[in-house]
Amino acid sequence: MTTFDERERAYEAKFAHDAELDFKAVARRNRLLGLWAAAILGKTGAEAEAYAKDVVRADFEEAGHEDVVRKVAHDLGDRSSPEAIRAKMAELLAEARSQVMTEVV
Repeated sequence: MTTFDERERAYEAKFAHDAELDFKAVARRNRLLGLWAAAILGKTGAEAEAYAKDVVRADFEEAGHEDVVRKVAHDLGDRSSPEAIRAKMAELLAEARSQVMTEVV
């Protein structure tokens, strides 16, 4: 195997690893968003966890995160706006990435 082949395989492995970490961070963000929304809805305990799982599942409906925004905005009604939900998602993504990276190390 040449040095070029080794570098190519290393790059592909890093790309796959980074994609996996991004997937985990987005799923964690959606769970955290679900818990945040559940608290606004007055859900606690197992009911809040179940709602958070529903939010995570909502992300598989279509590409991007708008499916999650729609679900949470619909569920919260006038308690929040899509813009506020997107802002919370951005905040929680940073937290989720930090949590995922802590688990990896």
